[in-house]
Amino acid sequence: QVNLVESGGGLVQPGESLTLSCTASTSISDFNVVDWYHQVSEKKRDLVATITRGGTTTYADSVKGRFTISRDNAKNTIYLQMNRLKSEDTGVYFCHAISRTDLRSLWGQGTQVTVSS
Repeated sequence: QVNLVESGGGLVQPGESLTLSCTASTSISDFNVVDWYHQVSEKKRDLVATITRGGTTTYADSVKGRFTISRDNAKNTIYLQMNRLKSEDTGVYFCHAISRTDLRSLWGQGTQVTVSS
């Protein structure tokens, strides 16, 4: 059973930064892509950032220039560095991965980010 565990969420003020971590129970090279999604209340999860196995990164327009997705293969961890946070960034952030071998979709449990003054 492959697991994804997010951490790093919390309460910050507008303009501050947070770094989220997603640690996998297997090598992250076992995934074709790893994404971060953002969900507010019961609304659908929106894609925030993606990093492919080859290292290509893409971002939602709303976070370009503020968020950075990166990885540490040795730690089996994907990061989401979030700078200049806004109130609309508040929500639960989920880590998602697609297995390279069977294309299975995996989700973490989510971590709450609250941006408020």
